[in-house]
Order: sequence, then C-alpha cells, then structure tokens
Amino acid sequence: MSGGCGRREGAYASLTKRRVAALAGLATLLTLLTITSLSVGTATLTFAGAARLLAHLILPVGAPPIPQDLMRIVVELRLPRVLMGVVTGACFGVAGTLLQSALRNPLASPYTVGVSASAAFGAALAIILGAGVVGWFGEYFIYTNPYAVVANAFVFSMLCAAMVSALALIKGVTPGVTILAGISMTYLFSAATSLLQYFGTSQQIAALVFWMFGDLGKAGWLDVEVTAAVLVTCFTVAMLMSMDYNALMLEDDVAHSLGVNVKRVRAATLAMASLLTATPVAFVGVIGFVGLLAPHIARFLVGADHRYLIPTSALTGATLLLGADTLARTILSPLILPVGVLTAFMGVPLFLHLLLKRGAKFW
Repeated sequence: MSGGCGRREGAYASLTKRRVAALAGLATLLTLLTITSLSVGTATLTFAGAARLLAHLILPVGAPPIPQDLMRIVVELRLPRVLMGVVTGACFGVAGTLLQSALRNPLASPYTVGVSASAAFGAALAIILGAGVVGWFGEYFIYTNPYAVVANAFVFSMLCAAMVSALALIKGVTPGVTILAGISMTYLFSAATSLLQYFGTSQQIAALVFWMFGDLGKAGWLDVEVTAAVLVTCFTVAMLMSMDYNALMLEDDVAHSLGVNVKRVRAATLAMASLLTATPVAFVGVIGFVGLLAPHIARFLVGADHRYLIPTSALTGATLLLGADTLARTILSPLILPVGVLTAFMGVPLFLHLLLKRGAKFW
C-alpha cells in the first residue's frame, strides 16, 4: 500500500517538474523572441544590442547602449508593437482556455461567442457612419476620429457578450446553448457588417477591410497599458478560479457536488473571455486562431490542471502571436504583412496536425 502511494507521489512530482520546465522553457523562448523582434526592422540593430537596450529599459543604469535616434525608433515604434503582441496573444490564450474548459468543447474559442464579428460591426459603424477616413499615412489609414473606432468595436463586443449571456440564462447556461447563442450572434453581426459595407464608399470599405485584417502596428503605449491591465485582472481572477475549472471539466452534476456554482462560473467565464478578447481586438483589429490553438498546445505540454494550464496558455498565445508578427515583418521585408492573415495561414496546418495526431483525445 505504502509502495503504491510512493509511486503515485513520485509520478506527481515528476509531472510537476515537467510542468514547471514547460513554463520556464516557454518564458525563455518568449524572452528570446521579444529580443529578436526588437532587432527586426529597416533600422539595423543586432540581437545583442536589442538585449542590452531591453536590459537598460528594465534597469536604467548608465548611458543608453545604442545611439539616441535608434533608441527612439525602438522605444516609440517597435517596443509598443512587440509588447502589444505579447499581451494580446496572452489575452487570446487565456480566453480560449477558459472557454474550452467552461464549455467542455475543444473547438470553443473567443470568436465562438461572436466577439470578433461584433467588434468588426462596431468598427464598421464608426468608419462608415461616424469616424470616416481621410486617406493613407505611410502604411495606415488616418481616421478622423480613431478613438470612435476603438470605442465602438469594444462596446459592440461587450454588447454581443451580454446578448449571448442573456440568451444562455434564458435557456439555462449549458455549453450547447452558449455556443449556439454565440454562433447566432456571429451570423447576425456579420450580416450587419456586410450591409454597412454595401453603403460605404470605396475608401471607407478599404479602411474597414484593413482594420479587420488585424495589425499590431496600430498599437501605441496607451493601448498596451489598457490591454495589460485587463490581462492582469482577468488572469488573476482565472487563477483564483482554477480549481473550479478543474471540477468543471467533469459533468455538471459532479462539479456541483464538489461545491462549484456551475452557472456562476460559466457566466463569469463568458464575461472574462469577452473582455480579454474585446479589449485587444478594439485596438489592433481581428486576429484569429491564436485563442483556438494556444490552449491545445498548452494542454499537450502541461495537461489539464488549470493551475498550470492557464499560465501556459498565456505564454503559448504570446509566443505564437509575437512569432507570427515577427515573421510577418521579415518574410517579405520591407513589406509588412497583416499578422491576422499570417496567424490563419499558420494556425490551420498546426491545428490539423494536432487533430490528426491526437484525434478526439483533446482532453
């Protein structure tokens, strides 16, 4: 008997070490990728120079390690883009994990609940009826009121989440009802966006399509700060609820017998996932597949224990998105591809590989 307990304790200790090693490896990979991404661009900066600059920004001791003009380019243009990629990818990774666990559906993602389509409709409403566009500036459209685009995208994302929650509460907050309500909202807002495009000018439609591509280059320091604040808040709450998510992976009756308020957890999950998705999408546009793929990779690395799965999903999502953006900036340099397009091209074969390799054993 004691021998069996000892073997189980040894196996659990080995699993814990593997999980910690996975977290440490992802954190190291993300750090290296961050430095690499900072060094990429038309202005020449070596990997070592980017590492020294990052260390100087974290602990500002002595003179800057690179020339002042190059430092301005990195700090004002590259660093916000890189950090926005990190926090946005982490938001999508956490949101996807929470939805897949709460709804017990491996195909659930932040866009299953209609957040992407509703954000696009909000942006379309602002661009075509309110904010407008005044032409190109470099690689980007100039909006007459850019904050109207951001605010509208965010408001309609949260409105969609509220509508999905209301429909789910009316019929009972079950996984099937929530997913079907989200799909219905996706079709509704997609149709409404198409209708608005029908009445827009060619310049307005081009600006909307460009916004819907998803591009981290739109981000500024304020966008990074707001998204990071949302990420930290929701991540903290999710970690506090991690044992509830572990119980929720079982049947609802079993989770309820363990003291979990299933309806309350699902409602809170939908709210957090919507907020985690709506905030970055409002700033950088629609970026797909990260929230679907990151949880599966994380689950493959550390298993289904949400105490490790949630932070691993955050790191995986951040690594995937920042890696895709770095590739988007270099693959056809000096042309920069929209990262939202590249994540779809990268995500589909990766997801199909996981599907064919693991079959139905996603959990």
